[in-house]
Amino acid sequence: MVQGVGFRYTAERYAISLGVSGWVRNLPNGQVEVVAEGEEADLVLLLQKIKDGPIKSYIRNADIHWSPHTGEFRDFAVKF
Repeated sequence: MVQGVGFRYTAERYAISLGVSGWVRNLPNGQVEVVAEGEEADLVLLLQKIKDGPIKSYIRNADIHWSPHTGEFRDFAVKF
């Protein structure tokens, strides 16, 4: 439940700086979903930056699921 605190744009900034592709969006239930592809080390760093960054106090719970790289994404964007 992190809507309204700049989470999406912060996640986007972190992902772009790491060369990670994918997207971030708000869900109707108040949660935020991030789908990201990249090198494992970059994805781990993205998670760490989100969990340790300025918005960390707004994150109550995180469900993290890893799956094989598909090459589906070209860049990282905020979805609406």
